[in-house]
Amino acid sequence: MKVSIERATLLKAVSQAQSVVERRNTIPILANVLIEAEGDAVSFRATDLDIEVLDRAPAQVERAGSTTVSAVTLHEIVRKLPDGALVGLTADAASGRLTVAAGRSTFSLATLPKEDFPVMASSEYSSNFTAKAEVLRRLFDKTKFAISTEETRYYLNGVYMHVSDGEDGRVLRCVATDGHRLARIDAPLPGGAEGMPGVIVPRKTVGELRKLLDEDDMDIDVSVSETKVRFATPQITLTSKVIDGTFPDYSRVIPTNNTRRLEVDAGEFAKAVDRVATVSSERSRAVKLQLDEDRLILSVNAPDSGAAEEELAVAYADEPLEIGFNAKYLLEIASQVDRENAVFLFNSSGDPTLMREGGDMSAVYVVMPMRV
Repeated sequence: MKVSIERATLLKAVSQAQSVVERRNTIPILANVLIEAEGDAVSFRATDLDIEVLDRAPAQVERAGSTTVSAVTLHEIVRKLPDGALVGLTADAASGRLTVAAGRSTFSLATLPKEDFPVMASSEYSSNFTAKAEVLRRLFDKTKFAISTEETRYYLNGVYMHVSDGEDGRVLRCVATDGHRLARIDAPLPGGAEGMPGVIVPRKTVGELRKLLDEDDMDIDVSVSETKVRFATPQITLTSKVIDGTFPDYSRVIPTNNTRRLEVDAGEFAKAVDRVATVSSERSRAVKLQLDEDRLILSVNAPDSGAAEEELAVAYADEPLEIGFNAKYLLEIASQVDRENAVFLFNSSGDPTLMREGGDMSAVYVVMPMRV
């Protein structure tokens, strides 16, 4: 194999590949990226046996061929090469080495045979549809903060993507929860997604997928089966196993009879919470909200470190209410609001609180209160 490729193009492809590779693994081949050169392109494939990423990049291929080399080492080398460099990759099967050459720099890297590299079994996908990168980015970005990190409740360690009934008909919905907070985001249902099985997309896959979704107008081809999900652009294909488990009935925890309505500037609210939480004890980080007519007082009282209080002008016309929350949860939820105002709907100090972005019903957040 002998190819020449621009440094910037190579760096983009290799960085996506090396981020999938597990740093600590007992199978040497899983630390490698499979490089295959053919025609006028070179492809880079990496896997941790649960996720596989395949990145295709244009290159001058003098001699077709393939090899595998350490993904992290190759990434570090390419990252440190000067901008604009033309990088030569030459694999010699006899010596089992890959030569990386750019300008006056030459590196010789150990390789492993490509026959040892595990390729994820192809799957029959029952649903195939196309969605804009901007739509998928909103669905996953606004839910991922609520993904659980508890390994025992493994079925909560991802985002549940499924088809459901929204306010105005069928929608593509993403939901995540850790039992303390919940995010539920809807998007118009793309054509072809109607019969899609509901799947739990793992946390790591959500992180890797984010790298595909930077260009708003790009079309992403999505394929879903009972066991796998695939997201593809013309250059990159990300295939992942889904979490084998049943996502709980989240609709039961979304309150429907919360009538006490608070409307507040989301940015001002987040800054105020952040300020008063500075003195809260790390363990609980509890912030108390005292609501009165058109007035909100945020306060923290931490016997060890001090106290803080801040008042905000808000729109509130119901009975006075005192309720406490984990400051981190409030900040994360408030930071999801794209519109100017956040609308909180309360019932009592012991019941879950609902939050929406202004009048937008396609994004709903729930947060459990805590005693303060």
